[in-house]
Amino acid sequence: MKHCIERRGRDFLKRLFQTGAGCLFIMGIALMPSKSVRAGLPEPDKLPVQADMPDPLLMLGGQKVSSKEEWFAKRRPELENLFQHYMYGHFPAKVPVKAKVERVDKEALGGKATLKEITLTLTKGKKSHSMSLLLIVPNKRKGPAPVFVGLNFRGNHTVLKDPKIALPTSWVPKDPLSKDNKATDKGRGAQVDVWNVEDIIDRGYALATVYCGDIDPDRGDVREGVQPVIDPKGEHDWGSIAAWAWGIMRVIDYLETDADIDAGRIVVVGHSRLGKTALLAGAFDTRIAVVMPHQAGMGGTAPSRGKVGEPIKRINDAFPHWFNANYKKFNTQPERLPFDQNALVALCAPRPVLFTNAKQDQWANPDGQFEVLKAANPVYRLLGTKGLEAKMVPQVGDAPVMSRLGYWIREGKHSMSRADWQVFLDYADRWLSKR
Repeated sequence: MKHCIERRGRDFLKRLFQTGAGCLFIMGIALMPSKSVRAGLPEPDKLPVQADMPDPLLMLGGQKVSSKEEWFAKRRPELENLFQHYMYGHFPAKVPVKAKVERVDKEALGGKATLKEITLTLTKGKKSHSMSLLLIVPNKRKGPAPVFVGLNFRGNHTVLKDPKIALPTSWVPKDPLSKDNKATDKGRGAQVDVWNVEDIIDRGYALATVYCGDIDPDRGDVREGVQPVIDPKGEHDWGSIAAWAWGIMRVIDYLETDADIDAGRIVVVGHSRLGKTALLAGAFDTRIAVVMPHQAGMGGTAPSRGKVGEPIKRINDAFPHWFNANYKKFNTQPERLPFDQNALVALCAPRPVLFTNAKQDQWANPDGQFEVLKAANPVYRLLGTKGLEAKMVPQVGDAPVMSRLGYWIREGKHSMSRADWQVFLDYADRWLSKR
């Protein structure tokens, strides 16, 4: 279904006022700007220099947004267009998703959970592309379960030590767990400590995960996955981050139809490049109730104008397939970006967003990420919420900041661990219990 900007803003506001800022129930659809909207934007070298993160409430033309109505009807759609045009690429429209349940195990995790393997087939015209969804739902529950949705790095078979989970047939990175860029049985359960599925189930949550390479391979030398099927002419100029985020949206399309899942309590989570993906998906898909990008760094949760950690040029040189062509034009002039990542957080408002980090992962600029949250605060305040309630950047050993804009930092390096999941689950408990 297509919506014009004005109608989308009005519908969004209507639901906001009906439910209250603390209990937002929205079945949103990302708006795709037309080519005419894209064409009206200036070239990067014609944009003004802004040394600090731009004000998310200041329109590109200089007009200050001063009301909820203006935010949803004008500024939010403008920011969606700017991020797509200058950084991530334009999302294609939604396509039909056909689901086929391949296997059901009602005694997974010693009887604690029901495990489903589901093939999701996306079609456009005569072409189609399939991806494998692993869905694990707690058996002990009173009704539909809230769900964490996230992409994994090596395949669904790595998430649990289950010999029956299908190996991915798509390309996987070369490592000791693969052979000739194909997954092998050596990888089974290799990321058990990354996903901590039993902890998730014990807390009453489901987990929905897809191998990111099933959506788009993490490589710059060839285009496979959804992109050549959904966008064969390359009109959208979307990088892998956008493709992965678009894939998450299609997973959510399915989850809305599964009676075991509470589609009003969806949490998106991801680590590193898939944390960037989680934040982008959360910003553009308002069906996501809570957004949790973990150690997402440059192009995700760190400021593009930051002086610590990975710079734009480094990420574009190392991973040219992650972002669109325009983003590379800011390699030496990030101060010309007409937004910073605080505006991407602002697109999530008033929904809760949690940034989590590790002290030794300075490449991700943990302190700069706190500044990103602070700079998103004006939008949360405009929408009647408190946003980030901490005034100083927390230190290792401090309790997690559990406000609507949340933050936590621990000792350690770039990884996702059981300690992180305890914070993810506590944060989800805090905000989803209000819905």
